[in-house]
Amino acid sequence: MSSEIVESFAQMVREKGIDKDHLAGIIEEIFGILVKKKYGEEAKYQVIFNTDKGEVEILLSREIVDTVVDPNLQISIEDVEATGNEDELEVGDEYVEKLRLISFGRRLVNFAKQNLNQRIRELEKEIVFKEYRDIVGEIVIGDVYQFNKGTILVNHNKNELVLPKEEQIPNERPKKGETIRAIVKEVRKGKKGPEVVISRADNQFLKKLFEIEVPEIYDGIIDIKGIARKPGERAKIAVESQDKRIDAVGACVGMKGVRVTAIVRELNNENIDVINYSEDPKIFIQKALAPGKIKKIDVDLKTRKATIYADSDQAALIVGRGGVNIHLAMALTGYDIEFIREEKPIEEYEEDIELIDFREELGEQVYQVLIDNRYDSALEVLRAGKVKLMEIDELSEAEIDRILTLLKEEFEEE
Repeated sequence: MSSEIVESFAQMVREKGIDKDHLAGIIEEIFGILVKKKYGEEAKYQVIFNTDKGEVEILLSREIVDTVVDPNLQISIEDVEATGNEDELEVGDEYVEKLRLISFGRRLVNFAKQNLNQRIRELEKEIVFKEYRDIVGEIVIGDVYQFNKGTILVNHNKNELVLPKEEQIPNERPKKGETIRAIVKEVRKGKKGPEVVISRADNQFLKKLFEIEVPEIYDGIIDIKGIARKPGERAKIAVESQDKRIDAVGACVGMKGVRVTAIVRELNNENIDVINYSEDPKIFIQKALAPGKIKKIDVDLKTRKATIYADSDQAALIVGRGGVNIHLAMALTGYDIEFIREEKPIEEYEEDIELIDFREELGEQVYQVLIDNRYDSALEVLRAGKVKLMEIDELSEAEIDRILTLLKEEFEEE
């Protein structure tokens, strides 16, 4: 058993970097329990574990007496003399005996083995917990090795990390054996040991990726002032330069977009808007809503509400698909934003569209009615307006509203 202990602990020292003195303390404690179980709680003993030589010694001290009353604490002078006592010990002296493991019997030795293995497992769990607790917020690289009800299990340095479904990038499907990067988000103590939760959807992951790709951020020359993100779809990041000579956005994007492109690829082609931070909420909101063009902004600093006014043809850009652009802008700036559309005068539209391009959407019958009434383009119909179109007997009011809405939306999307 001694050799087994030495080898198992030597392996832990090599692989886990555990303090030798701490391991020695555990071994001494386990063997101390062994001695007490055989010789009683009052037994006088010493356990010596030489980590360098790999030796374990158990020394039991008993008083030399003429007549033994308690064999756990006393030994007769006759027994001492029978051992070939060379130190000429006498009654009243302490006799130190080196115990052999085999003398404890199989049952106690097995008990020591089980106890020791349990302590080793507990120690390993504690080491893993501390190891990952110290790197919460940092990126780790591991290999996908198992899928469990939407959760991805990742192997990192022979430890199991958990990537829950809610921490994954939507529509990203890593394959078994594939190497992935993620941030350590949380470390919990579970029933079976520490549970390390990692994330690719957390804002902190995006921040760390920028620190890796942009040296100016890592060096503190450029600060990340805020991040808003819809993982896998779009993200907005506000940056500020501490050096007037350095363009924060340009540094983050990189020459020909090489820096931000590397991050976009890592995030499954997530579209990333990098904008300059401003302490002026109006300027900041305007930049956050890019690429939409805003005509006017009213801001209430107390309620943190903003009302923006823009031409209706900017609605698609300002709001974004599914409202993602305006929602990210609100998350980034911390302002509740209300968008008010202002209809763009028909005369401001520069390019016209032939009515034949709307033939399918309008329907053959409606298209032919408009052509027969000498309306050959979309702008001609819009400039005529509802009142003029109502003069056409073949068109109902509801049909006219549908026509005008259809044509307006086409111009607003340009």
